[in-house]
Amino acid sequence: MLSLLRHSNLVNMIGYCAEGDQRLLVYEYMALGSLESHLHDVSPDEEPLDWNTRMMIAFGAAKGLNYLHHEAKPSVIYRDLKSSNILLDEGFRPKLSDFGLAKFGPTGEQSYVATRVMGTQGYCAPEYATSGKLTMRSDIYSFGVVLLELITGRRAYDDNGGPEKHLVEWARPMFRDKKSYPRFADPRLKGCYPGTALSNAIELAAMCLREEPRQRPNAGHIVEALKFLSSKPYTPKVSITVNTTGMESGDSPKETPAILPQESERERAVAEAKLWGETWRQRRQSEQSSPEGSK
Repeated sequence: MLSLLRHSNLVNMIGYCAEGDQRLLVYEYMALGSLESHLHDVSPDEEPLDWNTRMMIAFGAAKGLNYLHHEAKPSVIYRDLKSSNILLDEGFRPKLSDFGLAKFGPTGEQSYVATRVMGTQGYCAPEYATSGKLTMRSDIYSFGVVLLELITGRRAYDDNGGPEKHLVEWARPMFRDKKSYPRFADPRLKGCYPGTALSNAIELAAMCLREEPRQRPNAGHIVEALKFLSSKPYTPKVSITVNTTGMESGDSPKETPAILPQESERERAVAEAKLWGETWRQRRQSEQSSPEGSK
């Protein structure tokens, strides 16, 4: 299947070996390994992924998924989207890998593909896990889990997590309370993220993780949302010092810290948040009323 697919956010197969009893596939080298290792296997002396890089990775992964769902002919359902299958090149550009569980999408009047349940614990959509009915919206659920991993730094499923071992179960009660949103942020970010973008990313993850598949956005809408978020990089506030008394002969200046005025930035953030909310309300309505919403 992979030999039929070509996209900048999919790992490229460059050859194979079929000699004797050896069967090998050769893929391009991804220098930085998996997203999973950069989120969950970071040593104390390593810098964690910053907010801007996380959103760039989410955007690239979404573009790869959108290609599979809406541009590949025939369409492809990935079926195993998870952080360990998102590989990073030397510029942290993401590429989806490992298409061993992928299936061609439904054809004709079919809205799903019936198949044996496969996948990784913590990432499987509930309707697929219980019925074996695989749809593109099953992949969207898995993408929502990966997006939550990027936001929180938590594993999708953690055996040592006690009652909070399932990331989605931990997150779902807080989706309804915006005052809880700061709790989602990975502590290793140390507050270095834009508050509005954090809220938007959480809302997008919540949409992807809706229990009703038809209420989840499609991959194209996710690409648009993450294009917006990744285009609004986090820039730390700049502290400056101002002289409150002026210079007098023989005296040292008295200085006090101040923050550069950012009223215009706050106004722009509010306007963007309103636009974001209105855009997604319209999309949810169109999704629920269109035939595409059932796929």
